Amino acid sequence: MALGIVYHPNLYLGESMKREKLDKIKRKLEKKPRFSSVFLVVLSRNAHEQLEIYSAKQLRWSYYTKYPPYVVGIAANQAEALMLVEELVKKCLKERGDCALKEYLRC
Repeated sequence: MALGIVYHPNLYLGESMKREKLDKIKRKLEKKPRFSSVFLVVLSRNAHEQLEIYSAKQLRWSYYTKYPPYVVGIAANQAEALMLVEELVKKCLKERGDCALKEYLRC
């Protein structure tokens, strides 16, 4: 089961994630998500929400085969994922003056 995950061109990583291992992590997410122990920050498909955080193990659900996520960040744990969201909000506020994260991250 290979997923068609879409990654943000400037993927945000949690502080304990190593960029040199990113390709290995991506392969694992796409081929064997049940063995991946990372958390993902993704753009929400829900019009009322901007971002979602969930365990990469959820990628094994059939929903994600049909609707692959747009991943903007990868973190080692949920706390790190929350810090990534905080970082994204700060950057968006600084650059745009608002918190329209979906529009900011699709650029």
